[in-house]
Amino acid sequence: MFQKWKRNDASSKKKLIYAVVFAMFWLKMTFIQGGVFTLGLENINQAAILAFNPLSSIFLLFGLGILLAGRKGLLGAYILGSVLLYLNVLFYREYNDFITIPMLGQLANLAGLGGSITNILSATDIFLFVDVVAAIFLLIYLNPSRIQSFLPKRKEGLVLAAIAVPLFLINLGWAQTERPELLKRAFDRNLLVKNIGVLDFHIYDSVLQGQTEMKKTFADSNELVPALNYINEKDVDPNSELNGVAEGKNVILLSLESTQTFVVDRELNGKELTPYFNDLKEEGAYFSNFYHQVKQGRTSDSEFILDNSLYGLNRGAAFFTHAGNEYEATPEVLGEEGYTSVNMHANDQTFWNRNVMYDSLGYDKYFSKKDYDVTEDKSYGWGYLDEYFFSDSLDKMEELEQPFYSKMITLTNHYPFTLPEDKKLIEEGDTSSGTLNRYFQTIRYQDEALKQFVEEFKRSELYDDTVLVIYGDHFGISENHQKAMGEYLGKDINDYEQFQLQRVPLLILGEGIEPKEHDTVGGQIDLRPTIMNLLGVDDDNPVQFGHDLFSKDRNEMTITRDGNFANEDYVGVNETCFDRETGEKVEGEACAEGFKQAQEELELSDSIVYGDLLRYLDETEMIDQERN
Repeated sequence: MFQKWKRNDASSKKKLIYAVVFAMFWLKMTFIQGGVFTLGLENINQAAILAFNPLSSIFLLFGLGILLAGRKGLLGAYILGSVLLYLNVLFYREYNDFITIPMLGQLANLAGLGGSITNILSATDIFLFVDVVAAIFLLIYLNPSRIQSFLPKRKEGLVLAAIAVPLFLINLGWAQTERPELLKRAFDRNLLVKNIGVLDFHIYDSVLQGQTEMKKTFADSNELVPALNYINEKDVDPNSELNGVAEGKNVILLSLESTQTFVVDRELNGKELTPYFNDLKEEGAYFSNFYHQVKQGRTSDSEFILDNSLYGLNRGAAFFTHAGNEYEATPEVLGEEGYTSVNMHANDQTFWNRNVMYDSLGYDKYFSKKDYDVTEDKSYGWGYLDEYFFSDSLDKMEELEQPFYSKMITLTNHYPFTLPEDKKLIEEGDTSSGTLNRYFQTIRYQDEALKQFVEEFKRSELYDDTVLVIYGDHFGISENHQKAMGEYLGKDINDYEQFQLQRVPLLILGEGIEPKEHDTVGGQIDLRPTIMNLLGVDDDNPVQFGHDLFSKDRNEMTITRDGNFANEDYVGVNETCFDRETGEKVEGEACAEGFKQAQEELELSDSIVYGDLLRYLDETEMIDQERN
């Protein structure tokens, strides 16, 4: 009887240790999901779901750990889970998003993050690992010699892992009372994590990745037909008056890093943030309702969208995941018209896999870091300062065979937005966000560097024979800084205002292009057809989702990668409808058609990229000709 009591006592201690270890990890997940991530809880039910959803992933993770390696496996699972959570914390601070499997392939980019890594680390992060030390004490120090029956049994691991299944099903059913068809909204990772938890999200992401890999393997030419039919149905004629106005001229695309429209015509402490651009936009066609459409690929997404008039991917970046696809991109099409196409970016050649992707897109030359005089005194933060990059790039373009198509990608106005003291032309801001405060300074520096470039360009022989397109590539200030943005702008930043902050400047300068401000609603996906029409090039690639921004028949519409949209009348964000002019909520079904179109268009674009369907374009065109 005494032996039985001893066994029961040891078993009770083991269960207690299990309970403490499970509880510690649950508290960690609950704190991170509710306190670190900005998931936007709206009611008590959502808060309860957020507290419940860690359980299934904890039982699965720890159950598999015990099943594979007993007590050491349990500790290994605890450490693995903690590291994965912390990586998501760091990623979320930088990108306001969660890690996906395609993004894991981009870890080589961490070598180029420099100051960004330092800025997203926090001294208080050490407290996210205090529980790991406690777990090591409980699972290693209190070893079997101290608690005789503590060795976990493999069957216990199997039972725990099995319990995870009904827990997840309960969680999913409960979550779908808040958001029906939750798992169909894979593009909204915040929503998924809020409802199923960050670790279960990674499991779901693995399932999506498997499906993605299969799409290309089993794709055929018939899958291209729905996209062609959709595009033909939405097709509009480009502006005939501007057709060929820049025929045979060079094109310079200037991608301004992290530049948003909210800085245009605004001041800080009585000083203009972009004084030169404010004047320059009076000389060309300026689009004030032009939106970026990027996701995890950031600048590379904007490049992909611009050159293909296809949407970037919701998970990862096409520059990494689909660099081997067949494309009929702008450089390739213009190459057939006698254009030389080049990219200019003073970063490492392999950064974001550009050296591989640029070949796939048809670029003739890539001027990377090795082609610039990048010295320590000319560099800061992310690398080569814009003023030197602009000067060197103009010299290179003057030596190119004409006509040319050139894209320049700047670096200085990049998170964490730092500058040498002698380059700070205005004081920092005084909002509650250090990031936003520094952003004002790098924006002002970028504007001064832009002035240097454009004025030098105007004095060059290229000026009369070139169309200059200046645009912002993506946001610089994420929604993590809504409070500070509200302080600067003097208003609350709700979903509508946050969406409007995704506008980036677009300015097109060239002979024959009327200086005028356009309030046309458009996005980066419209740049290719706009440029092609100005050049008078017959773009025979039928798979493009954009339309000429100058078209008089244009159906004003822009779609973001999150499935949100803006058109002439409304802005649709997170299934809520707003009046575009006033920002007031609109009840009823006013935005239903817009959300439907957004979802359909994104899915069709994804099918093309995931299935590598442009490889079947010649075959599809031949079938159409036979039918006609």
